[in-house]
Amino acid sequence: MISWFEKHSKLSWTITILIAMTIFYISSLTFLPAKPGFNWQSIAYHFYAFLFLSAFLLISSTKGKNKKFIFPVIIFLIFYAITDEIHQLFVPGRTCAFSDVLINSAGILFACLIYGLLRHDKFKIKTDKPYY
Repeated sequence: MISWFEKHSKLSWTITILIAMTIFYISSLTFLPAKPGFNWQSIAYHFYAFLFLSAFLLISSTKGKNKKFIFPVIIFLIFYAITDEIHQLFVPGRTCAFSDVLINSAGILFACLIYGLLRHDKFKIKTDKPYY
C-alpha cells in the first residue's frame, strides 16, 4: 500500500495538504470547555492527526528512496505542531497546551518509526561487498 502511494506522489501530496488544512481548520473552531479529568478523545485526535500527517508527508517526500528527508520531516512537523498550538491562542475558547505538542510529537515519531521499519529494505545501501 505504501509503495502505491509512493508511486502516485501527486495524490500523496494532495492528501498531505488536506490533512494539514483539516488540522488548521479544526484548530480554528471553538469548543466547549473540556470536562475535568483525562480526555481520551483529545489525546487520540492529536496523536492520530499528526500520525497520518507524518505518514503521508514521509511517503510524499521520501518516496521510499531518500531517507535523508526523514529528519527534516520530523523537525518541520514538530514546528507545525508548535505553531498549531500558538494559533489556538488567538481562537476564543481555545488554549495553547504544551501537552498537546508532546502528544503530536509522539504521533510524529511513531509514524516515522513505523515508516522507517516498513521501508528499511528500500533504505539499505546496495553493495557487492560481503559483510564480515
